[in-house]
Amino acid sequence: MITVEAALEQILQRIKPLGLERVNMLAALGRVLGEDVVAGRNIPPKDNSAMDGYAVRWQDTVGAAAEHEVVLEVIEDIPAGAIPQKSLLAGQAARIMTGAPLPKGADAVVKVEDTVKDGTKVRIKAAVPAGQDIRRAGEDVRKGEVVLQKGSIIRPATAGMLASLGRSVLSVHQRPLVAVLATGDELVDIDESPSPWKIINSNSYSLAALAMDCGAQIMQMGIAKDNRPELLDKFQAAMRADIIVSSGGVSVGDYDLVKEIMQEIGSQMHFWKVAMRPGKPLAFGTLGHVPLFGLPGNPVSAMISFEQFVRPAILKMTGRRHIFRKTLSAVLQEDIVKRPRLTHFTRALVVAADAGGYTVSTTGAQGSGILRSMVKANGLIVLPADNAEIINAGTIVRVQMLDDALGWTAQPDFL
Repeated sequence: MITVEAALEQILQRIKPLGLERVNMLAALGRVLGEDVVAGRNIPPKDNSAMDGYAVRWQDTVGAAAEHEVVLEVIEDIPAGAIPQKSLLAGQAARIMTGAPLPKGADAVVKVEDTVKDGTKVRIKAAVPAGQDIRRAGEDVRKGEVVLQKGSIIRPATAGMLASLGRSVLSVHQRPLVAVLATGDELVDIDESPSPWKIINSNSYSLAALAMDCGAQIMQMGIAKDNRPELLDKFQAAMRADIIVSSGGVSVGDYDLVKEIMQEIGSQMHFWKVAMRPGKPLAFGTLGHVPLFGLPGNPVSAMISFEQFVRPAILKMTGRRHIFRKTLSAVLQEDIVKRPRLTHFTRALVVAADAGGYTVSTTGAQGSGILRSMVKANGLIVLPADNAEIINAGTIVRVQMLDDALGWTAQPDFL
């Protein structure tokens, strides 16, 4: 049996980012950029107006006020997208729309609210300084500048920038294909009518959802019964995936055959027990470059094992550098009993305290088959292996959050 830290190290040293592929910009959302994106033009390309109003020479507005209007001659209208045809001279103005390029000679814009149109003239009711309401060429992006660095994650705002740069296609890391398999004679699928002694297969769906949340593609392998031929067929069919994740069949019973099948198909086994609760019976092997995870069969054990080991592996495959959820400190609201020499991951609800900071409580009974306590949780209290066997209320504990609110970190900060 190895520690959580050692298990993570053994897994991640064997995981490599996948190769690159060129995809449409919108298909790249949430994925990791595989190239530097260099600006081929200035953004904006020309000085332009930030307001609807009048392009002017700022000197011509000196002294203008509501009670002392300055009158200028309007020489042209410049809608957005048009090219100015005239240059401004002293005493002249050009009506201009937001985003339209400035005419030569103009060095400020008076917003329309501070003007009164008067036939071919405009009355200016407010003075403006040089540069007022002008967007300068290249103030957002300059030609030749590296705008997005390799390794960046494509977000909605990134997509807007790529569109501004005229980049509809770009190189990103491939999405891993994850094969998900549940094992056990006791399982039936979601659409079957279960007899009283059968269990509906929830693991395939929770694990697939977790993998999809990491950006992976899913290959659902269904249920394999506890017999060697069927398990062998399922695992051999799953070998075209980038990662294989099974649940069940990795304990010590007569029908727990997954470890043997993993070895039979040529997998090199690296470990099969981790000093944690829940999730101690966990097998990890590699078949060439394909990692195989044999997770426990109990639903909560499978999900927590996925969070600690499979999620970082998938994220690393996608090219991400920050692959671990961040943790926060919170004041424990109740006593917790833990097993000695095991790292505990306790389902919990974190709440912001009125006086600042956070409090945390368990979500109820912590049995590894009680899925509802996982549904209620927004975090996991992490109790290291060397903690006392009773952690008293009032103790400050570390909580690994189960959402993205805190962001991500390159190294696990709960160990």
